[in-house]
Amino acid sequence: MPDESTLAIIVVNYGSSALLERNLVATSRALPDAAVYVVDNRTTADEARLVGELAEREGWIALPQQGNLGFGGGVNRGVEAARADGRTRYLLLNPDASIGAESTHLLLDEVDVAESVVAAPLVEDGAGRVWSAGHVLDLHDGATHGRAWAERHPDADTRRWLTGAALMINDAAWTAVDGFDEEYFLYWEDVDFSLRIEDAGGRLVLVEQAKAVHDEGGTQGIGDPDMHAKSPLYYYYNIRNRMLLAQKLFERETVRRWDAGSVSAAREVLLRGGRRQLLRPWRPLRAVWRGWRDGRRIARQAS
Repeated sequence: MPDESTLAIIVVNYGSSALLERNLVATSRALPDAAVYVVDNRTTADEARLVGELAEREGWIALPQQGNLGFGGGVNRGVEAARADGRTRYLLLNPDASIGAESTHLLLDEVDVAESVVAAPLVEDGAGRVWSAGHVLDLHDGATHGRAWAERHPDADTRRWLTGAALMINDAAWTAVDGFDEEYFLYWEDVDFSLRIEDAGGRLVLVEQAKAVHDEGGTQGIGDPDMHAKSPLYYYYNIRNRMLLAQKLFERETVRRWDAGSVSAAREVLLRGGRRQLLRPWRPLRAVWRGWRDGRRIARQAS
């Protein structure tokens, strides 16, 4: 049996106390020796109060922030607190994700080594469909794809990455890359983290026997049950951060090639929210345009 006393569960919250009640409570109760750190990025006073009350009831460590640090910044604060308490294994979970004890122990077994290892479970959605079985980044155009696409395109020039929605990291891996890059703020920081782990000699492992559930949409929607659009932040940062990653990790030719395809890439991100959103297009289109504009600025700075 893996030693749960080394484990810290890190959750970055942003206005999602109801999701913590629905998901994190069951996970933490199944893992009584793990320490739970909830980094609460500031939304409202009521939300901060609810998170604090929930943390006190469940024995979690609440880490309230004065502002919004983003996902990467929140993860970094949570891991910093966990390391200060002597924890050496870090399980990242989204507020809308949950995992059981058996699957967590499988991940702990995988990272219980001296070398740098990052392990992810198979992630399913609420209907039992595979949401993530690892992902690839197409180095030709900067598109991200799932495992099915990678299997259909075995000769594509790709790099692997694992989603931060449910991710186990050992301390050797964390220290090898000095945590998450906070400049991304939201989205693509897990792609960046995965690539830097491998570049530093670490391993990415998909543990298919381990299962997590991700209630997709709980933290990405716009709150309108008649629309399937993502939030403006989803559109903006997914489009902008594609170019930020190219600028940070790849050579100028890759930056120029990805920039040349930035319009089609932005359109693909927009259509993830479905076509009905275009009946009221001002919110998504404004965010898409801003993300494309700022991505172009990043590309020009790299050239």
